Amino acid sequence: MKKIFSFLFFCIPVFIFSQTLYSPQILYDSPGGLFDEDSLREIHLDFYDSDYHTVLVDSWFYNPSHRIPAKLTLNGIVHDSVGVRYKGNSTFCLPNDNNSPKVPYNIDMNYFIGGQKLLDYKKIKLANAWMDPTFIKQIVSSNIYRRYLPSGESNLVKLYSQGNYVGLYVNDESINKQFLEKHFDEKSGPLFKCDNIDRFCDTANAPSAMPPNLYYMGDDTTLYYNSYDMKSDHGWTELVNLIKTIAVDFENIDSVLNVDRTLWAFAVNQVVGNLDCYNTYYVHNYYLYQTEDGLFQMIPWDLDNSFVGAILGSFWWYPPAASEYDPYSVGEDHNNNGFLDIWEERPLVQKLLSDPLYREIYNAHLRTIIYESLDTLMIRTNVNQLQNLASTAASQDYNKVFSMTEYYDNVDSDVWTNWGFAGIINTVAQRKSYLLSLPEISQNPPLLNSVNIDNDYVTVSVTNANTVELLATISEYNSKFKSFTMYDDGTNGDLLANDGVYTAPLPYSSLINETIKFYFRARNDDALALLPERAEYEFFEFALPTAMTDLNSDKGRKLINIVDLLGRKVLNAKDYINQPLFYIYDDGTVERRIMIK
Repeated sequence: MKKIFSFLFFCIPVFIFSQTLYSPQILYDSPGGLFDEDSLREIHLDFYDSDYHTVLVDSWFYNPSHRIPAKLTLNGIVHDSVGVRYKGNSTFCLPNDNNSPKVPYNIDMNYFIGGQKLLDYKKIKLANAWMDPTFIKQIVSSNIYRRYLPSGESNLVKLYSQGNYVGLYVNDESINKQFLEKHFDEKSGPLFKCDNIDRFCDTANAPSAMPPNLYYMGDDTTLYYNSYDMKSDHGWTELVNLIKTIAVDFENIDSVLNVDRTLWAFAVNQVVGNLDCYNTYYVHNYYLYQTEDGLFQMIPWDLDNSFVGAILGSFWWYPPAASEYDPYSVGEDHNNNGFLDIWEERPLVQKLLSDPLYREIYNAHLRTIIYESLDTLMIRTNVNQLQNLASTAASQDYNKVFSMTEYYDNVDSDVWTNWGFAGIINTVAQRKSYLLSLPEISQNPPLLNSVNIDNDYVTVSVTNANTVELLATISEYNSKFKSFTMYDDGTNGDLLANDGVYTAPLPYSSLINETIKFYFRARNDDALALLPERAEYEFFEFALPTAMTDLNSDKGRKLINIVDLLGRKVLNAKDYINQPLFYIYDDGTVERRIMIK
């Protein structure tokens, strides 16, 4: 131990600094999971009540939460007494009105038997792709969404009921507590499905309500009950506070909303031509969840009308083309009367895109998605893999609406029956061309690369920029990043002025046992850029290592010395307020600590 002691006492501790890129893609299913796209599984439902269809249809109209038990079999494994109900709105009404058994299903694995799961999932939602000739618009678009914000996964399955083949279905991940824990590592906050109580069918008897457009109607929480569907035990007060902040206290919106996550959602909605969500043609199909940091997160849902989808029919008489939908639209005048009423307003879009910084970030996100994800070759590869896998199942689905010719044709071109259904590849090509023609998107942003951390300073190489910022946080929720100015003027740790290398002190470096999460933002007169480009969903991580060298260690771990930056022995750590000290242990590890008064 004397040899170790003298080495540490006379040498300045040397630490190797490095950062890693955090990728949230690790949160999604691995191959072989429930949402594996490489296999086509068969789900068999056998109801104990032979009149199950009549019961479930009646329940949809008069008691929507009612479930009945059924036996579910997958891969030869039987799951007894799962809770089943029908789900959907137009996708239920249209087949039901046509006396088709191919309605969408909501299956709760542990409704009657606690803890029961299907390949580790508690709830299964089966969509019938009633208005998608290709069956795969939901799946292809979800693979894009997941690159930029927490999103549900999807794949294809074959459904049998009472031994009879019902048809090819899309298996959509439920946005529930299990999803929340998967992506946010907690699940107890307020959760809202943002769809109002309007019904596609039985409109004469169904109630009507303001769409979930985040329009402020007053502090009375009951005013919002018919516009939002609360899926948690509490949250109405928190939701109204968010809506009120948008209306009357927008300068503090970042205290109640994860703004960057919302901008990513808006950007993906627009790039993939999902015209059935909050910031496009119809106002619905999203969730709001308040995480423990107090911020609401926007979560996309029901993506089957991506690549314009069946919404193309709405543009039969409505110029311009659907693929040229304005990404800066703040509302839709469906009555063509020249103004928006409160039912058509989108106050959150209007406020965010009126803020210069938020608009620049939104534009940067649009560019990233366009260049990274509107790749017709990549999308076609995904399309071909899915359709080849499911072609036999689709051809044997006698309850589907479209022909097999339309199954393939709608990949490359629009299908017109009594309504319009946009093609995937042609919409992608048209949408990309249109978006890149817009002045705000076609600007040349700064270029960032070569990140380095050395001696408590962080540097990044940047060209074509006027200002550069380091955005950093130590939040365990990966949120509330703070801005720190970076310099290229030979001061504040910068070694050489005007060399394109920007420098800033590493924030929070005085804290112990913390992981610093950070990214970079650069701006010029025309545009803004981020590094990594998917920030804040992706970011760099940095933590001081504790291991100093491979020294021999004894059993147990004992403090043998405390030294300062010069390796000098410290007798009283209290004399070193706000200064780094190194605690050396007999197992060869070193901890960097700072005592804050």
